[in-house]
Amino acid sequence: MAKVKLNPVLQQLRGQLAGFVYRIRYGEQTVSKSPDMSKVQWSPAQVEHRQRFRRAVAYAHAALAEPKVRAIYEREAEAKGMRPFDLAVSDYFKGRDLLKEPNYSTK
Repeated sequence: MAKVKLNPVLQQLRGQLAGFVYRIRYGEQTVSKSPDMSKVQWSPAQVEHRQRFRRAVAYAHAALAEPKVRAIYEREAEAKGMRPFDLAVSDYFKGRDLLKEPNYSTK
């Protein structure tokens, strides 16, 4: 893997550009070739999991768009050392839905 040393003109590069993925891992910039997933045949279990994950991400976006629920997630995530979005995704898989709870309990 190549190492990148950035000058002040370009401090940070993240995302996908020209067939490469740019990341920052453990404080170091990394570059890798973009994976070609066009010929992958997903198993039925993988398809189902990807659909469940898509629903979990949609729940997290909706939950964090609601100010009262967002405040709960921010408070709980800080206490657990997590990001609020990650906690909301995790809650979806555990069956905890703060959007359906009438009083947004802080359980």
